[in-house]
Amino acid sequence: MAQRQGRGSGAVALAAAAAVLLCVLLHAHVAESAVFTVGDRGGWSFSTGTWTNGKRFKAGDVLVFKYDSTAHNVVAVNAAGYKGCSAPRGAKVYTSGNDRVTLARGTNYFICSIPGHCQSGMKIAVTAA
Repeated sequence: MAQRQGRGSGAVALAAAAAVLLCVLLHAHVAESAVFTVGDRGGWSFSTGTWTNGKRFKAGDVLVFKYDSTAHNVVAVNAAGYKGCSAPRGAKVYTSGNDRVTLARGTNYFICSIPGHCQSGMKIAVTAA
């Protein structure tokens, strides 16, 4: 005689298959993301303004800002904050000296908000496809 499976066992199998598929898709997305160290060996400094030249960025890529946290910071700003070298109220401020920022689609703007630093070139605009 054939045994009948209990009610809901099909739903459990479907949920398990969906969970496995979700894990595979998430892993594939993470595997496609690239990690960039801003300024390469020089790190986040006054000479990073042209660092993005020749690089292609995608949404989900990660920027690593390495710097002396006693002298600098990283602030995610909007276009006006980038142009005016000012951090708007509520802007995300990073201060660890080894910050990881995931890029959003579009242009992502970053400045150092220590007085005079942004005006001296410590800012970057990164466009992610």
